[in-house]
Amino acid sequence: MDADVDALVVGAGPAGSTVAARIATAGHSVVVVEEHPRVGFPVQCAGLVSQRVLDLAGSTSFVRTAVRGARVFGPSLESIAFRADEPRAFVIDRAGLDIYLADRAARAGAEIRTSTRFDAVEGESDHRLAVRLRGPDGEAVRVRPRLVVGADGVASGVARAFRLRRPVEVLPAFEAEFPVSPGDPEVVEVYLGRKFAPGLFGWWIPDGAGGARVGVAADADGTPARQYFDRLLEFLSRRFGAPLTRATSYLVSGIPIGALPRTHARRVLLVGDAAAQVKPLSGGGIFTGMRCAELAADVANQALARDDLSETSLAEYDRRWRSEFGEEFRRALYLRRLFTRLSDDDLDRVVRALQGAHLAATIVAFGDIDFPTHVARELLRESPGLLRLLPKAVGAWVSPGSYRAPELDFRSRRK
Repeated sequence: MDADVDALVVGAGPAGSTVAARIATAGHSVVVVEEHPRVGFPVQCAGLVSQRVLDLAGSTSFVRTAVRGARVFGPSLESIAFRADEPRAFVIDRAGLDIYLADRAARAGAEIRTSTRFDAVEGESDHRLAVRLRGPDGEAVRVRPRLVVGADGVASGVARAFRLRRPVEVLPAFEAEFPVSPGDPEVVEVYLGRKFAPGLFGWWIPDGAGGARVGVAADADGTPARQYFDRLLEFLSRRFGAPLTRATSYLVSGIPIGALPRTHARRVLLVGDAAAQVKPLSGGGIFTGMRCAELAADVANQALARDDLSETSLAEYDRRWRSEFGEEFRRALYLRRLFTRLSDDDLDRVVRALQGAHLAATIVAFGDIDFPTHVARELLRESPGLLRLLPKAVGAWVSPGSYRAPELDFRSRRK
């Protein structure tokens, strides 16, 4: 039997639960469907966040430890390091964040249904969509929402159903969590270069309990991300003088890189990874997804109150989130385009150019994992060596145009 609901939210990750809580708080009926049996599992990202995420969640209950610095290794394993006096990021229990936010949505009045996935849109009548879901046993369940919010990740079925174009790139990622690992418990390590992670980077993140999360995200060039991960793991074992063993969990995921032309249509909004609201230079999307979910909910609440779920009405959501993040994404996509063209020798030169003490101080002063182009701008201003290596990077700050970066041309990348 069909059930009428004001909003159907597909996906109970941070973005989906945030938008659900905010719509439910405004007094609208909300159903959240999550395809997995348990909210938060499997874990979908490395779980390194800023203070902004804790503020948006309104809790620190899922924080494992604080991070005060980072060390970045070039392909030749030369490195630059910085450390701040105060925490610059937080390692979280990623599943714990999802569970906390889903519970907040439920307490606001949203109904959470697990082992239930979005299947198809079957039509529209009486100011509602007819949506088919698949329940725990595969049986068809139908609901009639006034609005659908797609928060169902990089492979969004909602985006496909409403023919909203997908991102420019999807980077495969592979991570494992180890219960015991040597290393500085307050410093994140980043590994650049074609050996470990062409197109993005590898990482070692302390977990706050004597272990670490080790992973890579790389170009989808035909080489499995697991192969790059194994290379990084082998190096870390040599570096620490002991193998990292007995992984307690694995993460396999895809990271969307690139802007969608539209994240709305008639009676639909996309948020989080489904909307490719991911930082192009780091692949992180928890903060951007949660903040854009707040904006989506505000627009949705106004549209539901007016009973105007037209494409024109919901376009306000696109305008609002692009006003807040569009310029940062545009600059970051431009820099990413340049980054993917650098050879390993170029990357080593960049690391060496950053090794001066005054530049490390600039990173400490301006570093922000949510808005990384801020520190990039300051470093380009202060380092003539970087400008010689990346002369076109100045264009990311002076070139006119829309928030969208030029399309990536993979054939032109330097080996």
